[in-house]
Amino acid sequence: MTAPATGRHWCEWAWLGGDAPTRGVLLEVADGRFSSVTRAAAPPGGAEVLSGLTLPGLANAHSHAFHRALRGRTHTGGGSFWTWREGMYRVAERLDPDSYLRLARAVYAEMALAGVTCVGEFHYLHHAVGGARYADPNAMGHALVEAAAQAGVRITLLDVCYLSGGLDEHGAHLPLAGPQRRFGDGDAAGWADRVAAFTPTGEHVRVGAAAHSVRAVPAGELPGVAAFADAHRMPLHVHVSEQPAENAACLAAYGRTPTRVLADAGALSGRTTLVHATHLTDADVAAVRDAGATVCLCPTTERDLADGLPRTGDLAADRLSLGTDQHARTDLFAEARGVELHERLRTHRRGTLGGGALLRAASAHGHRSLGWSDDPRRAGADAGELRAGARADLVNVPLDGVGLAGADPVRATDAVVFAATAADVRHVMADGCWTVRDGVHTRLPGAAHDLDTVIKELHP
Repeated sequence: MTAPATGRHWCEWAWLGGDAPTRGVLLEVADGRFSSVTRAAAPPGGAEVLSGLTLPGLANAHSHAFHRALRGRTHTGGGSFWTWREGMYRVAERLDPDSYLRLARAVYAEMALAGVTCVGEFHYLHHAVGGARYADPNAMGHALVEAAAQAGVRITLLDVCYLSGGLDEHGAHLPLAGPQRRFGDGDAAGWADRVAAFTPTGEHVRVGAAAHSVRAVPAGELPGVAAFADAHRMPLHVHVSEQPAENAACLAAYGRTPTRVLADAGALSGRTTLVHATHLTDADVAAVRDAGATVCLCPTTERDLADGLPRTGDLAADRLSLGTDQHARTDLFAEARGVELHERLRTHRRGTLGGGALLRAASAHGHRSLGWSDDPRRAGADAGELRAGARADLVNVPLDGVGLAGADPVRATDAVVFAATAADVRHVMADGCWTVRDGVHTRLPGAAHDLDTVIKELHP
């Protein structure tokens, strides 16, 4: 991150967390935070005018950066999640710390251009081909942290415990094979030792914990992962019930659903985020709500991989976050409206979640799930809100472009959620530093060329 700026920014309209925007808001920035957020009917002298709607920075709570290399290559034809996974493994075999840095830097720059100021990187590509350790066992993690710094976004590096190649039809865990050997640390204790030794530097990074899934972490190892996360007060993320086959295999292995296995292992709490959670039972939904766990939905991926429709309306709206997962597209506005539109298809009802709730999922709730809201010295979220004391993140979306022309500014929140795209983002600030100005990344203006170059290298 570069040195944060100090300044005054007058917003024609600003979203302050409710259901509708507020007209005339002055944001004052000092030392990377909002020093004040006040109403102002007109722009005071010396203030930059931000026309249109200004939002807090968005949080992409679930990312697999290297999956971006598959965009446009895996979406047609037959198959399923399981056949798509084979293409993902082929990309995983070809990356090293240098190429991963170049790829992730451009992926994170694309996120910044879409209004993302913080990413949760679900990181399991730990070791070299065949599973041999690099001289620094966390070399790939350091590459991701450096990529985020160069792209101007914060990162929660969710270090993934990945020990098994899956469950067979009889419920037995399979050994890691082929590209999966790069993911493993032997057991939960070995994973914890490596994560404990990972001490990246920078104000832009936090380390979190993850268990890939109940397919990839045997039930007997899950308590160790949960205990490590709890001892270090880390967020804990897990893929859960993405596919019916996962539930069936888990029932065969343990006689319990994945959610129940996590709960019994002590891995279901207010710091837990369940990714996808597509096929939950009534008892699962009750357990998630009772624990205060977050569910991270990734509608574009869930459509693309034919996962199914999650029970969004049965879950607590204040515990939803959003992710772009495999990066079939990078657009949190699309993910936000996808949550509501999927629920309409499932229930045949409109209006389960309004624009305000969906934007909270994309901002404050996402930051909370990634561990950026637990600073006891400050009231409220540390990020994801336009509020005095919070990190100075903002996203400015004009309302006069062709996509939003004619929108009623009094309903600009709904207009942006249900009609805007990432291409409508004009300016982005993260920690008081401008990362995007007039739709151009301030540090990586050649992000598109960089993506094109490194992805074509991965597909010889």
